[in-house]
Amino acid sequence: MEQDHYINNALKARFLFEKDKNYIVDGGEVLIVDEFTGRIMAGRRYSDGIHEALEAKEYVEIHDENITVATITYQNYFRLYKKLSGMTGTAKTEETEFNKIYRLDVVQIPTNKPVIRIDYPDIVYANEKAKFAGIAAEVKKHHDAGQPVLIGTVTVEKSEELSKLLKKEKIKHVVLNAKNHEMESAIVAQAGKVGAVTIATNMAGRGTDILLGGNPEFLAKNKMKQEGFEEYQLVGATSFAPTDDEKIIEAKNRYNELYAEFKKETDAEKEQVIALGGLCIIGTERHESRRIDNQLRGRAGRQGDPGESVFYISLEDNLARVFGGERLKNIVSMFKMPEDEPLFQLKLISKQIENAQKRVEGANFASRRTLLQMDDVLNTQRTIMYGERDRVLEGANVHDEVMDMVSELVSNTVHGEISDEKAFFEWDLDALNKALEDNIFERGTNFITKELVEEKGTEDVVNMVYERIETDIEAKKKAVNDMIPGGFDQAERNILLKQVDAAWVEHIDAMQILKKEILTRTDPVTTYKQEGFDMFENMRNLIRENTAKFIIKVRFKINIEEVEKPKNMNIVANATPVENASKTVKNTNRKIGRNEKCPCGSGKKYKDCCGKNE
Repeated sequence: MEQDHYINNALKARFLFEKDKNYIVDGGEVLIVDEFTGRIMAGRRYSDGIHEALEAKEYVEIHDENITVATITYQNYFRLYKKLSGMTGTAKTEETEFNKIYRLDVVQIPTNKPVIRIDYPDIVYANEKAKFAGIAAEVKKHHDAGQPVLIGTVTVEKSEELSKLLKKEKIKHVVLNAKNHEMESAIVAQAGKVGAVTIATNMAGRGTDILLGGNPEFLAKNKMKQEGFEEYQLVGATSFAPTDDEKIIEAKNRYNELYAEFKKETDAEKEQVIALGGLCIIGTERHESRRIDNQLRGRAGRQGDPGESVFYISLEDNLARVFGGERLKNIVSMFKMPEDEPLFQLKLISKQIENAQKRVEGANFASRRTLLQMDDVLNTQRTIMYGERDRVLEGANVHDEVMDMVSELVSNTVHGEISDEKAFFEWDLDALNKALEDNIFERGTNFITKELVEEKGTEDVVNMVYERIETDIEAKKKAVNDMIPGGFDQAERNILLKQVDAAWVEHIDAMQILKKEILTRTDPVTTYKQEGFDMFENMRNLIRENTAKFIIKVRFKINIEEVEKPKNMNIVANATPVENASKTVKNTNRKIGRNEKCPCGSGKKYKDCCGKNE
């Protein structure tokens, strides 16, 4: 089965994942490309062995598979803060979610200057091929006039398709994708220059101001890079912090010169772009979220600048099918309407699409709320576990707690094999000894004999076993503390933490599997709560059992080399709470071995060099 899994992953990596589309290779690493934004997802890895298969495919170093040791949703992470607020130009469409999840109100602040951007009704085509041809024709019209165009696509794949079409039309353009993601700000910043055509995903360029006529700051810095200024000088050139660094002062002076020079050019170009109607935004498809469409539109018409926006839609788009795209396609076929011409440009169609977006957003919100309710269950468990873990990390004495675990283990082991319902002479002592050796004693101990349990009850047996274990643990404690004061307390904390961490990691995986399995059930949240509670209790019992077993069976082995010790020298060795572990304390002034390299630096063995006469 394991081999089948590897073969499946190898086939997926070979045929389903494309280089420079789904991922890129940079610096000997396989980096994931976000399907929707085209951005590199640094630090993220595909799960279930897929990422390792891709590394093998690209002949780069294969790293260990990721193990999830902690997990939390963004919503619960944000709710950890005592104060929560934010600012965005597109929050109004998500007002309900902000209120229900975070109990936040959304307040609209008027724009600094009136928005004079013209938002045209959506243009609808029968199929995607006709839609892309219509977009290319529209881009060519604006480009020939010199009006800058920013084209927003839903996925990176659509960006590449449109780019091929524009190349055929010989329209000079820039595509913002994973191959040049590091230049994202610079590319988007210059999207307002005369004749500029920029293709990007709807998400790209957020936070970068598109200035009509171009951005003089980016132009000045780009020129300084070409002149050989270093990165720290470029940062310092626009900083207001006082400095005595001559190189930064030089950079500031050069930046001010270039900025003034480019500002004249961009100001003149800005007037030209304004006369052409400002930045033109073309959306190639409606996104499922109105918020992302609004963000794309908001790239134009900033600070009172003119601009225009329009979305192109085909009846083959995913969202169009939600509001009856197939029915409209049948109407087109019935009346034999030409497919290469737009069918509608009516506000009614735009309204229908917006309603479809609202339905999709509602469904997505319901799905996120269900997942959040499930994470609330895990969040309660997480709070309990992290609280106990923090208490141990802060140095709490857990000896009494650990001895309770030992007592519980002994009691469960004994009661699992014998009971007072039978007389002592009917007890299966072989089975009891085997269980005790599995959980507590070493093999061959055979602690329980007929003579020992004669006329005894089960609680008497429990007490006898516990007293024996308690004596052993106290002896360990004294031995370790004689060598390292307080060392046994630390060892107990380390053992408990190790068991907590190991069990919690497994519990997270189990809860993730449970979540996937129950999503199709009638009431998944209630089921998740019930079964999750049982799994949590089982995990805590496992921690107690494993901790008790470990503390009973662990042996602290401390080796100290026989070396000449200076008088009044205290030697402290660290006891590691791992079975059969050892820690060696060495004298740094040790005798050099005859076959070691000579310390004089000759490169010869010691016996053939300085130690020849010894």
